[in-house]
Amino acid sequence: METTQILSPEWLVPVIPRGLVLEKHSLVLQAERIEAVIPRDEAISRYPDAKETSLDNQLMVPGFINTHGHAAMTLLRGLVEDRHMMDWLTNWVWPIEGELVGEQFVYDGNRLAILEMIQSGTTCASDLYFFPEMTARAVTEMNFRAQITLPVLQFENSWAKNEDDHIHKGLAFRDSVKHNHLITTAFAPHAPYSVSDQGFEKIGLYAEQLDLPIHLHLHETAQECEDSISDHGVRPIGRMQSLGILSARLQAIHMTQLREDEINLLAQHGVQIAHCPESNMKLASGICPVEDLRAAGLNVALGTDGAASNNDLDIIQEARTAAMLAKAVSGDATSLTVFDTLEMMTLSGARFLGLEGSIGSLEPGKLADITCIDLSAMALQPVYNPVSQLIYAATGREVSNVWIHGRQVLRDREALDMDISGIRAATLQWRDHIQRTLS
Repeated sequence: METTQILSPEWLVPVIPRGLVLEKHSLVLQAERIEAVIPRDEAISRYPDAKETSLDNQLMVPGFINTHGHAAMTLLRGLVEDRHMMDWLTNWVWPIEGELVGEQFVYDGNRLAILEMIQSGTTCASDLYFFPEMTARAVTEMNFRAQITLPVLQFENSWAKNEDDHIHKGLAFRDSVKHNHLITTAFAPHAPYSVSDQGFEKIGLYAEQLDLPIHLHLHETAQECEDSISDHGVRPIGRMQSLGILSARLQAIHMTQLREDEINLLAQHGVQIAHCPESNMKLASGICPVEDLRAAGLNVALGTDGAASNNDLDIIQEARTAAMLAKAVSGDATSLTVFDTLEMMTLSGARFLGLEGSIGSLEPGKLADITCIDLSAMALQPVYNPVSQLIYAATGREVSNVWIHGRQVLRDREALDMDISGIRAATLQWRDHIQRTLS
């Protein structure tokens, strides 16, 4: 890789400053970091020995950030459809996982998911699943950036026996990857209904001592809230408050069942929110009140959830759904503008992960996580506002070039240094094995 490179797109949207669309500008790349964002003529003059790559008809933005998913479950895409959330989870997904999940399943599922995410412009994702060691292996091999969470459940599974075993193995995993520049970690108690009070208290203590986030499915369904009142006398957020889990380190996922007082409580604690509209809609879980949360000053980022309940990992399509859903729910067509939505896909995701100082915008000094979208297709013409075309007309199939940590991983839609034939073969083998197992 050249030490200094000049990347010259048709349009460059740095996200910071907000709403800025630059034309005839270049991004100067120095190793893994952004050196400058300046007019193209100035870049060529200032860096005469640098190689320039012209990216005609392409929109350059920060790499997309997917703040919630279960990458290995991509191998279950389309397997169980049209079920209510708790029926889908307890009667289908968990029993199927009990039969199938092991190290190879997680590794192969992650490779498939990471390839899909890179090809659709995602450069960083948060993942929650068993055998995080295998997720880390796939992430590192494919030069992907990830928050790999440490799963905690009170139930025995193929990875751990109980809550203490989950925590012990999770902490050992954290130690094993703490020097990996592509990986950060967080605790991930699965949900209020699958972790005990004692488990949450231990996680809260460790998270505070180690300064780790807590990644938690929370207020995902009405049934979750009703069961919490029945079992604990309070709604899940009230229980999390009593256990000391509500704080700025909490990454709350879904949040479809919220009262005004609960939104105010979340804002008081500075909780981070991950919005997964397509999964929530498909499972009829409810709708996250995005504009109310944003109006309260909360940071709301975007996640796809797993491909078993989405069924894709295309964050561009997720963003379109989020923008249109926000307008429909609020009754206000000005809700979640195209620039709001782009920020949700990028900088808000970086804030969610605590990485806004390193990624999420195209600024000098930040790591070079970059996505380019080809807007030359006739279905995207004419282009008046390239960000509008990105949010309302494009899909991940228009993503053309991607860099992660300064290294190009997608060039002219071709994935670089990835064993695509091996990923395809492993996926087909798993399909056949799963069909035989369930028949």
